[in-house]
Amino acid sequence: MRIAVISDIHGNDLAFAAVEADFQRDGIDQVVCCGDTLQGGAQPAEVVRRLQELDCPVVMGNADDFLLRGNESDNEEPPDAWHDAVREWQLPLLSRDDLAFIAALPPTVEVPLPNGKRLLVAHGSPQHFNHIIMPDTPEDEVRSMLGPIDGAIVCGGHTHLQQFRQLGDSFFFNPGSVSLPNRQDATEGDRRVNPWAEYAVLTVEDSGRETLEFRRVPYDVDRLLAMIDASGMPDSHRLSDYYRAE
Repeated sequence: MRIAVISDIHGNDLAFAAVEADFQRDGIDQVVCCGDTLQGGAQPAEVVRRLQELDCPVVMGNADDFLLRGNESDNEEPPDAWHDAVREWQLPLLSRDDLAFIAALPPTVEVPLPNGKRLLVAHGSPQHFNHIIMPDTPEDEVRSMLGPIDGAIVCGGHTHLQQFRQLGDSFFFNPGSVSLPNRQDATEGDRRVNPWAEYAVLTVEDSGRETLEFRRVPYDVDRLLAMIDASGMPDSHRLSDYYRAE
């Protein structure tokens, strides 16, 4: 069984399309999404349509919750005036059905695996979508955030950083971000995010063999910049500056 794991699309359908084209060439059996699908991007309606066409499990992320509920959100990341303005701009682009689709997203999803295990899909962690798991997060904190996983393979997004962490006879992984891959090495004058789309492929064989592959897919960032700048998004340069080298 081959599972494409995507996360943190943030309304960037151009990057999402590149990722879909990449995994469709490989005979993927299942797609799962770790949340944060629409908020902040120039193409929220297009992303909803692509997710619905894939008919894949999607979990609720903190940005999804903020898009739906604004200042009433459980999101612990306080929005600034720009995020509020972008939210108000995005909402009319989405139909009632689009918003209902997002509102129905569960906090976690489980996918049965051929070797008797299961894949537990969340955003930050199975306990809360705001939990932050980084490569240097202490082991006891990670296990507390994950909670009782009972040997499941766990995947989550939120940090926009591809990572792997061993958990006894199982593991946790983050597939990175389709739209805004974390650029930890950025210096002044660099793009604030990496200019590609990230995801992961988990392969689980009947024999019990498990393989995890992190992928980076190129796409037309210049085209994305033109779309952002022409979108009508309030202060669109705030988003395009993430992708544009000075």
